[in-house]
Amino acid sequence: MGRAHEVRAAAMAKTAAMKSKIYSRYGKEIYIAAKSGVPDPEMNLTLRSKIKEAKANQVPADVIKRAIEKAKGGSNETYDSLRYEGIGPAGATIIIDCLTDNSNRTIAAMNQCFNKSHCKLGVKGSVSFNYDNLGVLSFNFDDEDKMLDTLIEADVDVNDIEVEEGVMTVYTAPADLHKAQEAIDTIIPDCNYSVCAIKMLPQEYVKITDEHDKEMWNRLLTLLDEVDDVQEVFHNVED
Repeated sequence: MGRAHEVRAAAMAKTAAMKSKIYSRYGKEIYIAAKSGVPDPEMNLTLRSKIKEAKANQVPADVIKRAIEKAKGGSNETYDSLRYEGIGPAGATIIIDCLTDNSNRTIAAMNQCFNKSHCKLGVKGSVSFNYDNLGVLSFNFDDEDKMLDTLIEADVDVNDIEVEEGVMTVYTAPADLHKAQEAIDTIIPDCNYSVCAIKMLPQEYVKITDEHDKEMWNRLLTLLDEVDDVQEVFHNVED
């Protein structure tokens, strides 16, 4: 199976709790985009792009509206983007992206998650060199030639296109994610994306077979999911 299969499998595994996490993530990102410029998507390109991405990920309109209103209301909350990298059993690696208003709290939470799961928190760059940073869009479509022509005409830097069982996954340069989304929307109006985000995709996957190792790895993922500052988690472990 190609990368598309892994992306779709992860997308289909979303639970209600995971959706809530996504809503929280985009709420923060939209707030930051609105706060860093004019809180009007017509005048703030970053905000407009982030709203489009949020809508593609089925984030409710009221979540988007609340984040913008919060920025308009003069809230003085500030967030820092932090990335942590770690190593688990059987060659497992993990990348955790956080948005936090208290870096000391976040690093303490990271240390606790890794210590309790007997995994190792690494230094910056210790595992990310084995990942590709790409914009990923996955949706129902099977005409690869038409899609490639459309994206090239829109001056999108296309890394790859995969089609499997009627589902197309487009990989782009991270900076071209929203440009690709706009191009796709021209030929698939109201396109329903199962994935529309910038992701760190592992160049190789590993499988954990030892039951104790599986338990520790799943404990790490569960603990990280409970940390409010965690925005997104990427890893190289096959289900």
